[in-house]
Amino acid sequence: MTPPIIYDPVRISVIPDKNPREMVMLRGCGCKWKKCRFCDYHMDASPDAQANFELNRSVLDLVTGQYGCLEVINSGSFPELDEATMNYIEKVCIDRGIQRLHFECHWMYRKKCEALRERFRQKGITIQLKIGVESFDHEMRENVMVKGMAEDRPEEIARYFDEICLLFGLTGQSLASMEKDIRLGLQYFKRICINLMVENTAPLKPDAEVIRIFMENLYPLYRDNPRVDILLNNTDFGVGGEKDAE
Repeated sequence: MTPPIIYDPVRISVIPDKNPREMVMLRGCGCKWKKCRFCDYHMDASPDAQANFELNRSVLDLVTGQYGCLEVINSGSFPELDEATMNYIEKVCIDRGIQRLHFECHWMYRKKCEALRERFRQKGITIQLKIGVESFDHEMRENVMVKGMAEDRPEEIARYFDEICLLFGLTGQSLASMEKDIRLGLQYFKRICINLMVENTAPLKPDAEVIRIFMENLYPLYRDNPRVDILLNNTDFGVGGEKDAE
């Protein structure tokens, strides 16, 4: 049964600052993990590959290539996109002169990363892969967030991935733990994206005090860092929010 699409999200945006790029939010068959206790994004999915491709093609047709860089997200991982969509992404990149392409991926698919890099490398396109590490604190990541990553060593994660997402604003996080996550992220990865927890339908809820600590102590230090994206709301990149009513 096809899960309901609970909103009609904005699926394309332009990010002019900090790593300028276009971003598209495509639809895949759905996140195979689905156990993260902070996330409900996996509801934007369908098992109908043809319907997904038709939707994704309509979004990709809007890409201009103005920055030569495209980021593709899909409320899951790149292997959960149908092959027709992957072929069309490749075509759009070639046709519009896109030389750098960003994808996201869960740890369970890490062994598929090199094949993806090689596929696009043959077309002259560099792949940048992002993973949601959320935290380098194993207790927080696996027993609270339930992220599904057995690997704790950032140097090992960096064998497969170029960028990471961190999630702040949960009970149990502290100034010291958030500082450590940022330090390790910048030490081992090209870029980091810090997300502040927002209210959604998942079990974990934002902790206002932890968010206050971040905003007062860390936000001023990193908001202008060119290697750090900070999303105070999960729609700050311009995709995923509900479309305005006609």
